[in-house]
Amino acid sequence: MVKVPKIKLLIENVNFFYNDKQALFDINMSIPDRQVTALIGPSGCGKSTFLRMFNRMNDIILGTRHTGKITMDGLDIYDSKTDVVKLRRDVGMVFQKSNPFPKSIYDNITYGPEIHGQKNKSYLEDIVEHSLKGAALWDEVEDRLHDNAMGLSGGQQQRLCIARALAVEPKVILMDEPASALDPKSTARIEELIGELRKKYTIIIVTHNMQQASRVSDHTAFFYEGALIEFGKTHQIFTNPEKQKTEDYITGRFG
Repeated sequence: MVKVPKIKLLIENVNFFYNDKQALFDINMSIPDRQVTALIGPSGCGKSTFLRMFNRMNDIILGTRHTGKITMDGLDIYDSKTDVVKLRRDVGMVFQKSNPFPKSIYDNITYGPEIHGQKNKSYLEDIVEHSLKGAALWDEVEDRLHDNAMGLSGGQQQRLCIARALAVEPKVILMDEPASALDPKSTARIEELIGELRKKYTIIIVTHNMQQASRVSDHTAFFYEGALIEFGKTHQIFTNPEKQKTEDYITGRFG
């Protein structure tokens, strides 16, 4: 009997606006728990806007608004009672360009837990080791935790940012083109890491790289001009898409 994955995020009739400009149109989809969902589509199609809805990062942009509903584990994340600080702890984010703080590797990892009130030094040391191991970085930096993080290579900095997200024990990890600025070797490390992290976390990744989407994701959503054209299992989307526009995009006829 095939086990059906639990739904982590349910998106119902979501529209999104930047002032009078509509960026997302009537999005409906369900994102499964502890799997990787890739968002693909041409530049400006709404992928990153959609991604940032899950931790309410769009809230900080003046003039934005949405209609519809997004629930995580059954709770409406846009409800007036929602604790946005807690939401952003539960939904971590890794950006396209690595953005370590100009502090030590150790302080980068402990920053989040300390903001949320964790002061126990022994516990913080455990968090640092656990998070760096989770991001496949511990073996490379364990003897220089108090060195400045800016001295790490680009690929190491991106894995440090992933470790920093892991340090506050999120439920969901958002990744906005996390490997686009990296060399092929570092990209491969990030992709391997995504494969490991999916065992514990729900991951949503925006990528322009079709091969990467097909390698790392379980499900793929194709966006075009703010609309969700097709959503399904990655193998099906890439080998037997239902919509002609999906096939045209994946085969490089436009994009």
